[in-house]
Amino acid sequence: MLDIRELRKHPEKVQKNFDRRGTESSVEEVLALDRERLRLQTALQELRQEKNLLSRQVAGRIKQGLDADDLLESVGALGERLNSLTGSLEKKRQELEMIFQRLPNLLDDDVGEADEVLYQWKEKPVFAFPLAGHMELCKSCGLIDYETAGSLMGGGYWIYRGAGARLEWALLNFCLEENRQAGYEMLMLPPVAREACGFGAGQFPKFSQEVFRIQDSGLFLIPTAETILVNLHRDQMLNGAELPLKYTAYTPCFRKETGKSPKERGMIRGHQFNKVELVQITAEEQSDAAFEQILSQAEHLMRRLNLHYRVVKLAAAECGFGMARTYDIQVWLPAEQVYMEVSSVSNARAYQARRTNTRYKDDFGRIHHVHTLNGSGLATSRLFAAIIEQNQRADGSIAVPEALLPWMGTNIL
Repeated sequence: MLDIRELRKHPEKVQKNFDRRGTESSVEEVLALDRERLRLQTALQELRQEKNLLSRQVAGRIKQGLDADDLLESVGALGERLNSLTGSLEKKRQELEMIFQRLPNLLDDDVGEADEVLYQWKEKPVFAFPLAGHMELCKSCGLIDYETAGSLMGGGYWIYRGAGARLEWALLNFCLEENRQAGYEMLMLPPVAREACGFGAGQFPKFSQEVFRIQDSGLFLIPTAETILVNLHRDQMLNGAELPLKYTAYTPCFRKETGKSPKERGMIRGHQFNKVELVQITAEEQSDAAFEQILSQAEHLMRRLNLHYRVVKLAAAECGFGMARTYDIQVWLPAEQVYMEVSSVSNARAYQARRTNTRYKDDFGRIHHVHTLNGSGLATSRLFAAIIEQNQRADGSIAVPEALLPWMGTNIL
């Protein structure tokens, strides 16, 4: 959530920021409501002072044995006006709150108007034989059962079988262990959360209709472990000396959206997928370094898997609603001739912390909101497809990355 003081001090700058995102948010509309709220608040304070003064005069007359009926009538009239004004102020506060909940985060100044490819790792793999797509390879090697999943669950789901199940499990274990060794505390999370978690993460109310809800429970299936991780310390006052806090967690992730284009078939975009998440909760001055650390850790995983990828700095209009900046790690799918995101590394600055009321005290006792950062480390379902395609061989078999051998027990699928 934004700080209203930022809008008051720099309205033109904030409006330009909203415009860069391509949103219809209006700073003037917010400030007009804010001015009206302040006017009502001031009027209410003045009425209370007037009522308190009259009440003291009533008490003085009664103490002297004098008639105070006229003053009591005025006090009653003021009470009615106070009740009316209090209701108007509360209504204006709620109206302002509703609009504020839908305002996106402010972008960092260096976020551009177009996606920018920063660099890539390794050259694209070259093949001396006709390529097969990951769906074809998964079927021929018996790794994924799309047909049974379709008959049991419908579109947007798949079932890992045999070596395919072992490969997915190996990827999850590999990512979690590497993250743990890098200093991230591993958590096992339920894949459900309350409404407040969606709001705290900045996903609600904007995307509240895009999650699966559990009937009569007040819970929803989480779209990412970030939803819970950034809420771990809600309403807490942290010790700045203990920051940053680093967390990693695997969860199944659930989203209503599925792939619409041919390049998003198979396990590229489904209703349920697997992902290992990285989150840091930091002091303000640690924020930029933490962003680089999460990006570096996600790249470390990609390099250990020996996969060709590129890093893209996302344009203003492509950054997440609650994020100040985002870099995507995009892996190459050679059969489809397309890059697919397997990690988005983002800095929310203090946006999520204001929503979760997560603060810390610095060495001088001053109170600040923490900064929250997240990144996929990694989204294994898409990673699975990239491993299949980049490591396919002429005979139709698939080479297993060396980093996964401790969990796989074989180097060929």
